[in-house]
Amino acid sequence: MTALRVVVADDQALVRAGFRMILNADGIDVVAEAANGAEAIDAVRRHRPDVVLMDIRMPELDGLAATRQILTGAGAAPRVIMLTTFDLDQYVYEALTAGASGFLLKDVTPEQLVGAVRLVRDGDALLAPAITRRLVQRFAQPAAGPPAIHRDLAALTPRELEVLGLLAHGLSNAELAARLHLSEATVKTHVARILAKLDLRDRVQAVVVAYRTGLVTP
Repeated sequence: MTALRVVVADDQALVRAGFRMILNADGIDVVAEAANGAEAIDAVRRHRPDVVLMDIRMPELDGLAATRQILTGAGAAPRVIMLTTFDLDQYVYEALTAGASGFLLKDVTPEQLVGAVRLVRDGDALLAPAITRRLVQRFAQPAAGPPAIHRDLAALTPRELEVLGLLAHGLSNAELAARLHLSEATVKTHVARILAKLDLRDRVQAVVVAYRTGLVTP
């Protein structure tokens, strides 16, 4: 497998340097740093990283706007992990709806940082921490109108709808397997089919859809 390539975008040089040191020590290649959103967009275009660590609050262009531009640009988009110092940042849900694969608090341990980068590179999402579940439940609002099953969910089987509903409550694959009395391999197959049928990038987007369509309510 090729080396994992990361761009670190944060307006604090010490944060960038610290993250670079941690990631490099674990064999992850930090290909560029950025001090604002505009620099982050440029770095992604030039270096085509696998993952971007993106601070939400930056000068000139914030991380939310930069994330939207990166994920709607041409070519294969990287996974984006938002960075914040606030455990209930008002912008985090907006970041998830913009396509970010999750978020981290800046005081994460080195092990958590490395694990998060590898997790999203492999196509998963940062939904395990309880803080993420609280954020989704706090900020997700169902679409206007009655909470009927959205037409986009019509392609899902009853089992897939059940899996999606449990995903929206933050359950991991292991927890889903235990709850549904299935193997983890079968759960992964269900999740993959849900993402494919709904044309979603990852589990975070699936959770957003579950709340916005009224399948699950906060």
